[in-house]
Amino acid sequence: MFSRPLRLPQHCGCALISDSNLRRFTISTATLKNTKSASPAKDARDAKQFAIECATLAANTRCVNVAVMDVKGLSPITDYFVLATGTSGRQMKAVADEMEEVGATKGHVVISRSIDEQWILLDFVDVVVHIFAQEARQFYDLESLWGDAKRVEWK
Repeated sequence: MFSRPLRLPQHCGCALISDSNLRRFTISTATLKNTKSASPAKDARDAKQFAIECATLAANTRCVNVAVMDVKGLSPITDYFVLATGTSGRQMKAVADEMEEVGATKGHVVISRSIDEQWILLDFVDVVVHIFAQEARQFYDLESLWGDAKRVEWK
């Protein structure tokens, strides 16, 4: 079981509420005001295509259990989540670096990057990429947390 709490990115307004039986994220919309309006994506297809490119890149660089989730209408801060499980801290960082480079060439600039040995988060505004270590992926279980989100076929 994952025993130590991870630091959450300050910019996202997320807070981890934890007691012996409850682990979930809450989003303070006051701190997120106007975040989406800064989106570099030209339209919804651009964001979706970029999310798919991030998923493909993750899979091609030995990440496993890669998923793209459409959270439009569910999240006030982003349209897509890309979730991936890395094999080591070094590999996770390399994937994040490459995604950041690819994003920059396509007009998707990282507005925030949070690096932890168990969880790397890249915030491209319209697309948020989560690269987890296996233990952290199971512990935080974002697929269940965002269970109402549609899965995007990317393969």
